[in-house]
Amino acid sequence: MLLKVDNLVVNYGVINAVKGVSFEINEGEIVSLIGANGAGKSTILKTISGLLKPKSGTITYEDHEIQSKHAPKVVADGISQVPEGRHIFSGLTVMENLQMGSFLVKDRSQIKHNFDAVFERFPILQQRKNQDAATLSGGEQQMLAMARALMASPKLILLDEPSMGLAPIFINEIFDIIKEINKQGTTVLLIEQNAKKALSIADRGYVLATGKIQLSGTGQELLANEDVQKAYLGG
Repeated sequence: MLLKVDNLVVNYGVINAVKGVSFEINEGEIVSLIGANGAGKSTILKTISGLLKPKSGTITYEDHEIQSKHAPKVVADGISQVPEGRHIFSGLTVMENLQMGSFLVKDRSQIKHNFDAVFERFPILQQRKNQDAATLSGGEQQMLAMARALMASPKLILLDEPSMGLAPIFINEIFDIIKEINKQGTTVLLIEQNAKKALSIADRGYVLATGKIQLSGTGQELLANEDVQKAYLGG
């Protein structure tokens, strides 16, 4: 098992956003967390990546508890997050954004390898490498945010709403890229409003409502579940 979240409780200001959530991710999986806005999904990702500290509960990654670690140490351990809304660095070029992603990688040959791999996967970024990142389209910015996270050589990548605000043509492309990243050895934890897409590529999924896990199963089991269809798939 790569990551285990056990009885996680997180307060967001005065709000009890996450109320005793437990789930696990095995190495090599795509796992989707689905749920309505405000269910606590983003809070969970931010807590795993060290941006928020839990009130209680444990997060175990590669057999070590990480819930008290600071974000840079979590990244150095092999967990990268692609935040909701992309958060690329405007005023910096595409190349400089990617260099920020490799900030904690000490091995220069590894950095070069990561650049080669990222440009092979996202050829548009190589074409635009000297452009201000703010001038990219929404879909290109999402690709840059994913590429920047991959520059840190993560074992686990946390994706927060990667299809949000994108045109349908880009949504399909982003999901193809997620599958490709996974196929090449990176484990994926995916949060996504587009539940149908998310579950269709997931090995397993968890349904979150009001800060708690309500259902879990394989992606296909959850797609076929009547309650999930009614609540999240427009069925």
